[in-house]
Amino acid sequence: MIIREARLEDAPELAKVQIDTWRTTYGSIVPDQYLAEMSYEEREQKWALRLSSIDDFFTFVVVDDASNIVGFVRGGLNHDNDPFYQGELHAIYILKEYQGKGIGRQLTTVLVKRLLASGIQSMLLWVFAENHAARRFYEALGGQYVKSNHFEISGTRIEEIAYGWTDIHVLLKECLQ
Repeated sequence: MIIREARLEDAPELAKVQIDTWRTTYGSIVPDQYLAEMSYEEREQKWALRLSSIDDFFTFVVVDDASNIVGFVRGGLNHDNDPFYQGELHAIYILKEYQGKGIGRQLTTVLVKRLLASGIQSMLLWVFAENHAARRFYEALGGQYVKSNHFEISGTRIEEIAYGWTDIHVLLKECLQ
């Protein structure tokens, strides 16, 4: 497995990983109709736009031995202007068959190192409250409950929880253990 910075030509595979992961992970959280209507083409266009624009986010992909993208992480500055958390892990998705192999820690490590190199010392992330596996992962890395929020997807009210690290040096140490 190789982790590298995402490139514009990765947009189709990023779209596939994102949608396939949503469908295997959020089936009991997000309405089935919403998951079924997710469009690879639409998501690919969004990724192409993200990867071709200059912004304050970083995207890294993990590539298997056959050069297929099997996961990614995206993060950067916190866009909510939170006074305590400068950075944000915006998304991390790994195909189901590659989960539980340490890839999440590796992707988080790469992102945290980039945030630190950019002068960002703290970070938060949002996770669906019902995504218990992800919550255990973040808690194992020392994430502390910060706050919660609700939003709606296709008429279903969903709770999300923010986990934070006021010093991501601590997170980096946890990732490397």
